Amino acid sequence: MNILGVIPTRYGSTRLPGKPLADICGKPLIQHVYEKASSSSLGALIVATDDERIIKAVQAFNGNAVLTSEKHPNGTSRAAEVAEKMNVDYVINIQGDEPLLDPRMIDEVIHALTENEDVVSATLCVPILDKASLSNPNVVKVVKDRRDFALYFSRSPIPYMRVETALPVYEHIGIYGYRKDFLMKYVELEATPLSTAESLEQLKILEHGYSMKVVETAVTHRGPSVDTPEDLDAVRRIIGCSKE
Repeated sequence: MNILGVIPTRYGSTRLPGKPLADICGKPLIQHVYEKASSSSLGALIVATDDERIIKAVQAFNGNAVLTSEKHPNGTSRAAEVAEKMNVDYVINIQGDEPLLDPRMIDEVIHALTENEDVVSATLCVPILDKASLSNPNVVKVVKDRRDFALYFSRSPIPYMRVETALPVYEHIGIYGYRKDFLMKYVELEATPLSTAESLEQLKILEHGYSMKVVETAVTHRGPSVDTPEDLDAVRRIIGCSKE
C-alpha cells in the first residue's frame, strides 16, 4: 500500500506574498509543515510548487520538491499532477500553510481511507467552541450524516439552530485524502455551482454525486493556518519566538 503526501504551495499570495518562505523561528514556513508531515505514516512526501525559490528552500533542508504548472486552479489539481506520475494507491493533500500541523491528523485521514474500500475521499473536522468562528467565513463548516459522510460544506454557520440543541457545529480541517484513481477522475470533473459560489473545491465532489468521509479528529487542533501577517505573528507566539 503506497501512500503519497503532497504539499501544494505557491509563492504568490494576495494577503501574504512569499508566504511559504516566511520565517518562523529560524525556519521557513514550508519547512515547519514538511517536518510535521514527515512524522506521519506517509510512504513519501513531496512539495509541489510553481516557484524555483520554494524548490531551493525545500532542498536546503533536504526535503523533496517538484516544479509544477503555473496554471493549476487549486492545490488538489497541483497534487494530482505529481501523483499521476507515481505508482501510489493513495494521495494525501496537505495544506502548505499549517505550520502547527499535528502529524497524527494525517494518520487519521489515512486510516479513514484504507479501512474501507468504499471510501474514495476523506477529511477531518473538529467541534467549534467559540462564537466568533461560527460567523467567520474563513472558518469552513461541515455537516455530516450518521455514517460520517459529508452532507455539505459552507462558509456560513450550518446547521441553522432554529431549536436549541446540544448538536455540535463542526469546523472542517483541510487535510484531504483520496484514492489515486478517484483523484485523477475528480480533477477532470466540471466545476459546479455550489463549489464556485462558496469557493470550496470539495463541494464539487458532493455535487457530482460522490462521497467524502469526515472524521472528527481526536487530536487537539492548535491552529491557526497562516493567511495574513497577523496569523504569522500568532504562530510565532505559539511556538515561542515572538519578539513581543
